Amino acid sequence: MAMPRPSEASRPLLDRVPPASFFVTSAMFHYLGPSMAVLLFAHVAALGVMWLRIATAGVIFAVWRRPWRFLGVMDRRQLSELVALGVLLAVMNSVFYLAVARLPLATVGAIEFLGPVVLATFGVRTIRNLVALGVTVSGVALLTAFKVVSDPVGFLLAFANCAAFMAYVVLAHRIANRNAKMPATSRIAKTGGIDQLAAAMLIAAVIATPISAADAGPAFTHPVWLLWGVGVGVCSSVVPYVTDQLAMARMPRATFALMLALLPACAAIIGVVVLHQIPTIAEVSGIGLVILGLLLHHASPDTERSVADPRLEHASG
Repeated sequence: MAMPRPSEASRPLLDRVPPASFFVTSAMFHYLGPSMAVLLFAHVAALGVMWLRIATAGVIFAVWRRPWRFLGVMDRRQLSELVALGVLLAVMNSVFYLAVARLPLATVGAIEFLGPVVLATFGVRTIRNLVALGVTVSGVALLTAFKVVSDPVGFLLAFANCAAFMAYVVLAHRIANRNAKMPATSRIAKTGGIDQLAAAMLIAAVIATPISAADAGPAFTHPVWLLWGVGVGVCSSVVPYVTDQLAMARMPRATFALMLALLPACAAIIGVVVLHQIPTIAEVSGIGLVILGLLLHHASPDTERSVADPRLEHASG
């Protein structure tokens, strides 16, 4: 005899919410946070805002996940990889914020997404990935053509962010895959993406503090600016990550990866609405080509099976 299906009202609230709505929320906040940061740059230096973001996220994740619970049972190799992940978080966020202080948000975001396509091409050398790489490179070329001379430092920072992002994805996938292969009896095997991010974020905050905490000083003399900086951290690193987890738990990874192609468009829309950064026809065409490249690219089988946190797909924004 078939079991009766539970009524819609009896299902948990989160299970009744369409999975795509979690992704849309993530996409909105993913670039709303950086746009708030750009506005705060008028009062607090870019590296100071970066520190407020990392420190805020570090405190929230630390209170929520208490990542130090599993640090004591990690071996030296695991600890060194986690420290490296924290260093990459600090570097990646620093160069991202310095870049968006000089260039339009949509341009920096589009350049960043060159990374996943390059990694996919190295992972699976197919005609499809080669075409995807060519299309994405063409889009980035349109975004940078005739502009590098106007702000070479800004574009250097944007490509440095892309490189750091690629290194972050590779390292985080390695950590996550090793974690997944550990015996079920291991305490480490019970730690997920959020726990790893929480620990890495705390390490990033420790690393960033002597370098950039002083730049955040003005925020501590003005409560509104300080709350604004906290809001940047919540919008950039907390809300998107949690909603990504909810989306990934409710939709196939391939579907989630497909929807990630919408992020450069979200960056352009938020740039227009919040920052009044109106893209030119060439920039719109470039962003469109980057989106097409993301739609075409195909990840390696190892990446598809990876349990790495979904924020790895767009971690620095």
